[in-house]
Amino acid sequence: MLVSVVLNALIVVIVTCCVIVGVKQTKPAGRFFMFFTTLSNVLLAVSSAVLLACPYGATPVWAVMLKYSGTAAVTVTMLTVLLFLGPVSHEWKLLLTGAQLMLHLICPLLALCSFIFFEGTALPLWTVVFGVLPVLLYGAVYCRMVVFAPEERRWDDFYGFNAGGRWAASMALMFIASAVIAFAVFFAHAAFAA
Repeated sequence: MLVSVVLNALIVVIVTCCVIVGVKQTKPAGRFFMFFTTLSNVLLAVSSAVLLACPYGATPVWAVMLKYSGTAAVTVTMLTVLLFLGPVSHEWKLLLTGAQLMLHLICPLLALCSFIFFEGTALPLWTVVFGVLPVLLYGAVYCRMVVFAPEERRWDDFYGFNAGGRWAASMALMFIASAVIAFAVFFAHAAFAA
């Protein structure tokens, strides 16, 4: 229990500090919240705060489901950076230093450790939907704003998923990969859950 409290508290503090720094450094500040990295880590921090607020031994299933959703989302973030964005852009220093190191690597690792080993409430298999939901929702918004929005309101393709107009293939690959990650996180947790 103490380890869970420490890990969840660390996540809340780190994400809060990173969001404050990110908002201060990003112009306009709202742009910071366009990124899945930011949103997935905020979801994780909220879920960690909810678990911290639950009395010992009385963690409701919905709170563990929320933590699962946040953990799966930041795992997608981490693996996207390590397996796609880093190798394609070669911007490792930008992706893995300062606040970005915390959001892309440290918080996802803390989340995986806390969720798999220390949040022992078992979840039913259908909750895998919540592991994929953040990527589905963000993917729909990203596709709309990068591909289909009017030119003057369109976002830059900052992830490069529409390179060469291949947005459909990129989206399908991201959805499949996020489903695989969601199942992997779910079954890893199930192996240690009470």
